[in-house]
Amino acid sequence: MLETPSVEKEIVKSKDTELSIFNALEHMGHEQVVVCSNPDTGLKAIIAIHNTTLGPALGGTRMWVYNTEQEALRDVLRLSRGMTYKAAISGLNLGGGKAVIIGDPHTDKNEALFRSFGRFVDSLGGRYITAEDVGMTVQDMEWIYSETKFVTGIPETLGGSGNPSPVTAFGVYMGVKAAAQKAYGSDSLVGKRIALQGAGNVASYFAEHAAKEGAKLFISDIYADKARQLAKKVGATFVEADQIYGLDVDIFAPCALGGVVNDDTMDLFKCDIIAGGANNILDAEDRHGQLLMDRGIIYAPDYVINAGGVINISSELEGYNRKQALNQTEKIYDTTLSVLNYSEENGIPTHKASNELAEQRIAKVGKLKSMYTSTSKISGRLGEMYRLDNR
Repeated sequence: MLETPSVEKEIVKSKDTELSIFNALEHMGHEQVVVCSNPDTGLKAIIAIHNTTLGPALGGTRMWVYNTEQEALRDVLRLSRGMTYKAAISGLNLGGGKAVIIGDPHTDKNEALFRSFGRFVDSLGGRYITAEDVGMTVQDMEWIYSETKFVTGIPETLGGSGNPSPVTAFGVYMGVKAAAQKAYGSDSLVGKRIALQGAGNVASYFAEHAAKEGAKLFISDIYADKARQLAKKVGATFVEADQIYGLDVDIFAPCALGGVVNDDTMDLFKCDIIAGGANNILDAEDRHGQLLMDRGIIYAPDYVINAGGVINISSELEGYNRKQALNQTEKIYDTTLSVLNYSEENGIPTHKASNELAEQRIAKVGKLKSMYTSTSKISGRLGEMYRLDNR
């Protein structure tokens, strides 16, 4: 069984960086962390491979302005671990990985930087397959693709699936409806008051789904103009960013950055459900997950309902089929209900329920496979370049 204690803050507090890294690897169950540096291009990046029992580690690359290198490390470790559980709970034959590039996505981008990062990805021989994440664009992925074929989410013109956001949002929508079914006995969102935090790609597509069904949306974003534009587009109400937590709503849908359920916000929530597309919504998983359960708030684990993106890009590995990707993403509804029911039956918070279900699958498959070593039987675009050796 994978280790999942909340040890991330130890990374930040420790003065011994080397010791804290190995401590985190041991306790969080990571296989490998790669630090990437190229002063000539300005590249500072970290690639984290969490678990490859089910297959190669797939996960996006995020570009963000981190206050410290330790903060970047903490983020990539949590995100990569989440990808392992996301792939496992979604029934995918993939492991979990993630990468972060330290820099301002608005000012620090250049072709050489991303191509140098692509070379680091390529050096891993397929153990890690990257994709688009926060702060990245399709153009950035094209530059990475110039140096490695271990990239998904590339433009359709290059044989990829393009922007995964629409499919991610559809999965979030399915997860929210499943949570509504559990809370209200009906999955209808007609008339439901939804506080939507975020106005980016995933939030925008989700807002369109919810508004079309008849939900009443309240939208905020740290970039107020984006929130106003989205609110106007879908007939929603704009809300200032610092006011979104205290709204009296049915559903709080965080679709921006993670850590929004924390000590400062916990007492502000006036909702029945928390379900959104952001990663790592719970700042301290065990404690805040338990507090939500104690308060009777249904939490749909983020990596369960935002798995549409990884489902979409993973389909590229065997030849992209959008209809198939959407059909598989629709199953997030049933997966979410299974997690919520398992939580209720076992009297444990929903994030623990989803972890246990994911770990059960990894353990069963792990008895049949050894560690992934970079060659594969995958067919399609990537299958032409490598194969998985399931020894």
